[in-house]
Amino acid sequence: MNKKQKIMLIRILTAAALLAVLHVLPVTGWMRFGLYLIPYLIAGYDILRKALKGIQNRQVFDENFLMAVATVGAIGLAFYEKSGDFMEAVAVMLFYQIGELFQSYAVGKSRRNITALMDIRPDYANIEQNGQLTQVDPDDVPVGAVIVVQPGEKVPLDGVVLEGASTLNTAALTGESLPRDVTGGDEIVSGCINMTGVLKIRTTRAFGESTVSKILELVENSSSHKSKSENFISKFARVYTPAVCGAALALAVLPPVLRLLTGLDGDWGTWLYRALSFLVVSCPCALVISIPLSFFAGLGGASHEGILIKGSNYLETLSKTKTVVFDKTGTLTQGVFDVTGVHHNQLPREKVLEYAALAECASSHPISKSLQRAHGGPIDRQRVTDIQEFSGNGVVAKVDGVTVAVGNDKLMEKLGIAWHDCHSVGTIIHLALDGQYAGFGTVTEGMDIVDQICKDTPVQDSNGTVSASDQPVIESIKVID
Repeated sequence: MNKKQKIMLIRILTAAALLAVLHVLPVTGWMRFGLYLIPYLIAGYDILRKALKGIQNRQVFDENFLMAVATVGAIGLAFYEKSGDFMEAVAVMLFYQIGELFQSYAVGKSRRNITALMDIRPDYANIEQNGQLTQVDPDDVPVGAVIVVQPGEKVPLDGVVLEGASTLNTAALTGESLPRDVTGGDEIVSGCINMTGVLKIRTTRAFGESTVSKILELVENSSSHKSKSENFISKFARVYTPAVCGAALALAVLPPVLRLLTGLDGDWGTWLYRALSFLVVSCPCALVISIPLSFFAGLGGASHEGILIKGSNYLETLSKTKTVVFDKTGTLTQGVFDVTGVHHNQLPREKVLEYAALAECASSHPISKSLQRAHGGPIDRQRVTDIQEFSGNGVVAKVDGVTVAVGNDKLMEKLGIAWHDCHSVGTIIHLALDGQYAGFGTVTEGMDIVDQICKDTPVQDSNGTVSASDQPVIESIKVID
C-alpha cells in the first residue's frame, strides 16, 4: 500500500470503530447527531468535497454527488422520523470508501507491474566520437547513425549489426528464455539486453518508431481500453443521476403544489420525506462500486500471477474464450533448463557434469546455469583459468590444467573434434577434454516434446499450413513441480 491508501485504511478503520461504539452508546438528540457526524465526516469528507467542487465547476452529476445526496438524504430521513438512526448514512459512505480502497489497491498493483515493464525503456545510447563513447538521449539519434552497445546494456534502437558478435536476452520482448545469438548483418530490435560481446549497430528506425516505443505506447494507453460494462456505467451515471435528482425534486414540490391548488393542505413534510426516501432507495451504490471493482480486482489478480492485461475490455473478452492457442516458450514453461541425460560419456556422469559446470562457471547463459545446477556441488573458480567464450557456440577453459571444451556442434567442428549425433529431444551440449570427445548431455526446457511434435507434423506449404487430418492434438499436460 502507498501512503494515500494507508491513510484511507486508517480512516475506514477509525470510522468503523466509532460506528460500533456509537451503536451501543445511549445518547439521544443533537448530541447523538454530533457524535455520528464524526465518523461520517472521517469516512466521507473527501466525497463531499468532490461533490461541492463538481457543483462549482458545473459538473454536478457524478458518483460523488450521488453518494453525497444519498447519505445526506438518509440523515434528513432520520431527523424527519425523529428516530435518531444516523447509522445508515455513515454505513453507506463507509462501504463506498471500502470499495474505493479495494479499487485503488488493485489499480496500484497493475501500475506497479506496468512500471516493471517500463524497465525495457533504454536510458541512453552510446555514440562513438573521436574514439570516445558519448551517451546521448535515444530520441536524439538519427536513422542511419552508428551506436555502440556494451555487455549489460539495453539495445536502445532498432538496427542492423555492423561489427561484433554477442548473445541477446530477449525475454522482456518475446518471452523466449533461450538467448539469441547475433553477429554482423543480423537485424536487432530495441529493448533486449546485450549479454556478452560489444556490438556496433547501424540504426534503421528513430526512437519514436522503434519496437520498444511501440510496446510502451500500447501499455501506457491501456487505461483507455474500457469494457462495455464500464462504458455503460459512465453513460448510465450521466443520465440516471440527473433523472433521479429531478424526479426527487418533482416528488417534493409538485404534489404539495397540486394539493394547494385544489384547496388542500400542502403537507410539505410528508412529500419531502417521500422524496428523500426515493433518493436513498434509488442510489445504485452497489452498481457503481461492483462493476469497476470487479474489473480492477481481475486485473490485479492477473498481474499478481505475472499476466499483464492491457485493459478491462480484453478481460471482458477473455470471459467468452473457448479455445486458447499458446506460444509454448515462456508461456507453458518457466524458462528454466534442466539436464535430462548424459550419453556416450567416457567418464562417470558426475565427473562429466563437474568439468562442464566448472568450465561454464563464468557464463550467465541459461544452459550454463542448468549445467551448474545439475552438478550440484560447490564451484571453485580457482580451479578454472583461461576462459574463452565463443558467442553462440560454447566455452573453452582450463580446469585443473585440463583443456575443457563445452558447447554445441559448431564448437566441436571449430575445434576439429569428432562428435556424436543424437536423436533425443532437447539441446545437445558436447564435452571434450584435451581435444578428446568425452560425451554429451541433453538439456530441455520442460516442453520440448512440443518441439518434437511440431517437427514430426507434415506441412502443406512454406507457411507451415497443416491439414485438418494431420493436426496433432495434445490431450493432456501434467506439470510436476
